[in-house]
Amino acid sequence: MMKRIAIIGAGPAGLMAAEVLSQFDYDIHVYEQKPSAARKFLMAGKTGLNISHAEPVDTFVQRYDQVDWLTPWVQQWDATWIQSWMKGLGIESYIGSSGRVFPIEMKAAPLLRAWLKRLAEAKVQFHYRHQILDVQGQQIKVQNLQSNETEELNFDAIILACGAISWSKLGSDGAWQQWLNREEIEPFQASNAGVERVWSKFMQPVFGEPLKRVEAWVGDSVKTMGDIVITHYGLESGLVYKQGRALRQQMKNHQTPCLSLDLLPDQSVEQLTTKLKPSKKQSLSNVWRKAGLDVAKANLVRELVDKNIWHEPEQLAQQIKNLHIDLIGFRPIEEAISCAGGIRREYLTEHLQLKSNSALFACGEMLDWDAPTGGYLLTACFATGRAAGEGVHYILSTSSF
Repeated sequence: MMKRIAIIGAGPAGLMAAEVLSQFDYDIHVYEQKPSAARKFLMAGKTGLNISHAEPVDTFVQRYDQVDWLTPWVQQWDATWIQSWMKGLGIESYIGSSGRVFPIEMKAAPLLRAWLKRLAEAKVQFHYRHQILDVQGQQIKVQNLQSNETEELNFDAIILACGAISWSKLGSDGAWQQWLNREEIEPFQASNAGVERVWSKFMQPVFGEPLKRVEAWVGDSVKTMGDIVITHYGLESGLVYKQGRALRQQMKNHQTPCLSLDLLPDQSVEQLTTKLKPSKKQSLSNVWRKAGLDVAKANLVRELVDKNIWHEPEQLAQQIKNLHIDLIGFRPIEEAISCAGGIRREYLTEHLQLKSNSALFACGEMLDWDAPTGGYLLTACFATGRAAGEGVHYILSTSSF
């Protein structure tokens, strides 16, 4: 009889696993609790689908916190492979000036439509509005959310591609955690999320304003350049996201998370000190403005720097070049673009098979890895999805449960 495979979750990782397995003679069923596939993928593509990054793969893999684990898969299914795969679906792509890879149409929907069409033609069966209530051994308990009917079904292999726990309204609600043992899962934390700080009322006029071209770091982390937006709750931007891993480490070490900024990285302390020297004809605000501090940066300096050194050029220059912002933590995980944490590597085989259940495999964001935005998240979801698909085929074709 044809072997049966269940894939739980119709996001990028689950669809990639289905694509790998559709090349072979399997009865493949994809279960998705939402009315349609890949809702987070579509949401990410609304403002321009950044699907990967064309930087050298040796540099690319360093963006992940689990470098040695993900490297073989990311090297095999890298940005070049992704562009070729997209072209096979009739979707042309281009590399932007930043190195990011985008479909020419910029949208996710045309790519997803072509992908789902190809999978359907390969006899992959999709079951939308079907929620998995439990997984035991080779059996799943599934509820049809339209009819409310529940049934228990057996499969030769089950692939978990359920996502993490951010953006739960799009399907990744983390309910799958109850199917595993607690020790198998590294607790989830917000990643690629804004950070929180309580501002005084004097910061209100600059809420929504950017801190343009600043340099950021945490402790001895690598310094990164970019813009940061001041918000009513704290700070937000891709530059903040890049320092998220170091901030989480501080919190894990029971330290107050602290983001450091150089507000004027193009000036030396000596140059800035000269510009900050007081003039009888100029107000302090005007001196600061001419030194390079726009309203947003000036308000931040007033908020964080002791008033006693505002008129001390050298001390003030040192502060502007090394401004420490103590934080409360991250925005709620529900708002995060992605999550750190997930199924720990040591509880999985090299084929992404659960050691505690030989019928169960896992892929995508539910695995314990983390990456910044910029195409790294999707690339790893694609790569681990394909790795899980290949793992299932290897196990089913060489052994029986």
